[in-house]
Amino acid sequence: MEHILSDQHRLVKKTVQQFVKDTVKPRAKSIDESETFPHDTVESMREMGLFALPFEEIEGGAGGDTLSYAIAVMELSKACATTGVILSAHVSLCAAPISMWGTSYQKETFLRPLLSGESLGAFGLTEPNAGTDAGAQKTVAIDKGDSYQISGSKIFITNAGVADLYIISALTEPEKKHKGISLFIVEADRKGFSVGKKEMKLGIRGSSTRELILDKVNVPKENLLGKENKGFGMIMQILSGGRIGIAAQAVGICEGAIEEALEYTKERTQFGRPISSFQNTQFTLADLETKKEAAKGLLIKAALYKDQGRPYTKEAAMAKLYGAQCATEITQKALQLFGGYGYTREYDIERMMRDAKITEIYEGTNEAQKMVIAGSLLKEGTS
Repeated sequence: MEHILSDQHRLVKKTVQQFVKDTVKPRAKSIDESETFPHDTVESMREMGLFALPFEEIEGGAGGDTLSYAIAVMELSKACATTGVILSAHVSLCAAPISMWGTSYQKETFLRPLLSGESLGAFGLTEPNAGTDAGAQKTVAIDKGDSYQISGSKIFITNAGVADLYIISALTEPEKKHKGISLFIVEADRKGFSVGKKEMKLGIRGSSTRELILDKVNVPKENLLGKENKGFGMIMQILSGGRIGIAAQAVGICEGAIEEALEYTKERTQFGRPISSFQNTQFTLADLETKKEAAKGLLIKAALYKDQGRPYTKEAAMAKLYGAQCATEITQKALQLFGGYGYTREYDIERMMRDAKITEIYEGTNEAQKMVIAGSLLKEGTS
């Protein structure tokens, strides 16, 4: 990886690594055990400018790129997957859509505070009966002349309850189903907008995952993001960008797990020598490192394709699919090297294994990624 990094990329990596060492890693265990959103860590991320990384300076960004952002998510997730996904959801699912399709008013009013970290963002898409099938959602937005009135609910929303701003999908023409979806920028303090129960999760337990409830929430027409009834295609683009963030989270978990396994196997002795000296241990570590590097290669390819303005839907899906599969497998096999100790909360590997599973589910399940990849292959084959 190092040979393709620019000086800017290396600076981002070094800076985030130091931040992780000083601030993120020492807090990771307590955040998980208390299931508490890390407000102080987020404030430090704001001060560092991490929320602005992949955006142009003219928008208030840091002038970085997708690869810089992926590096940051990856380094954060090596120690704390909760912190990694907070950044990923904010950047990929809320700030990026406004950067791509926002009006001058929307960029000035909503995007700048997101990039400065003054506001935290989230994306409201999933509903009880509309997960992978985004076109099955029931939330509606009724045209009221100078505003839209939005009613419905969303579930499993990352950053919900702590976010100040949400991108919300709703049907503006329900009879058209997925062809009648529009996207709206909704402030958290609007009348009728509230959050429901906090989900008690297996992993990423410090990430705030809640239900959103919209009870006749009026938003002005200028809060429509992009064009009316064009939301489905926009959602697909948002998810493709988001998959790069989750792939980075997955690769970060892989790297963190391997580092923990290396440290433990060098220190743990059996039969008078470190278990790292046994061939079985070495073969396992070799397999894990190879899979991790392959996943990282797919991640880098997807990020570079996006930065170069090339189509990257298939690449992002492959990076997310394989990265998630590797995160689950690597954390499980790394934990096995710890023996019974790995199953206790004394070691971070137990938390990493729990955190890894979600990467196979959100931003599209593994099965959904295979649908995207196969669809792209079939389309390319007929072009």
